[in-house]
Formats: sequence, C-alpha cells, structure tokens
Amino acid sequence: MYHDLKQHFWWSGMKRDVATFVSRCLVCQQVKIEHQRASGLLAEIFQQEIVRLHDTPSAIVSDRDPRFASRFWKGLQKAWGTRLKFSTAFHPQTDGQSEHTIQTLEDMLRSCALEKCRAPICWDQVGERVIKGPEMIEVTNAKVTVAKEKLKEARTR
Repeated sequence: MYHDLKQHFWWSGMKRDVATFVSRCLVCQQVKIEHQRASGLLAEIFQQEIVRLHDTPSAIVSDRDPRFASRFWKGLQKAWGTRLKFSTAFHPQTDGQSEHTIQTLEDMLRSCALEKCRAPICWDQVGERVIKGPEMIEVTNAKVTVAKEKLKEARTR
C-alpha cells in the first residue's frame, strides 16, 4: 500500500502511518500480501550467485508447466547435466514451490473478493473523496458522540 500511495502522495512519517493503518485494517490482515522480486532479477541472481558459486543444479523440480516440458528446456537441462523432476499432476503438495504459488494466487483472489477497504487512505480518486469525505467525518463524529454517551452512562451505574 505504501508504494502505491507513494506514487501520488507524500508526507513526513508516511511509511509509519501506512504501517499503522495496515495493522488495523481487517481486510489487510486477512490477506497476506507477498513481496517478491521481479523474475528477471531472480534469474540474474540465480546465474550470478547460485550457478557461479555452486555450479548448475543437479535436479530441478517442476510442476509440469509446458515451458519446462518443451524440447528446448529439456535440451538445455541435458546440456547442463541437470535432471528434470516433474511433480505429480493435480497434487501440488509434492512440490512446495507450486503449493506456494497456488497459495499466493488464493490470497490475491481473496483480497479481491473481500470488501474493499473504505478508509480515506485507500481512496485514490478525487470524486470519491469529495462525495464521501465530509459525510464520513460527520457520521464518525456522531458515532463517537454516541459511544462517549454510552460510556458515560456505563460509568455512572
């Protein structure tokens, strides 16, 4: 959320404010957002750090994706001397990477299906802020007043 807001807004202590908001937002807490690097960066890191320091892998586990089953990929792995291991079809538990990807997709779908966050910090369009901003403040103030009155009544009992 911070990176999305940072493209349009900035204020002192913004990162801390966003972290505080996210920690209190129900939808944000129900869905874990994954932080991943771009695959191009991972490919570079794999080549520079893993292959350079540890040589090519002896085996790679794949989830039967057509890209990994292609003649090119099989030929490349044969040239590298790497064995291709395919996980059992329709059993993602056999491959932790597949399971992780599926879990990430489920989280993303869950975040889209749940009610959108309606707090002002999530609004990005001027029209919505103009229409709902002042009304929301009035409603919130009224609710706070009612809550204070009920708290006062409870204390006087």
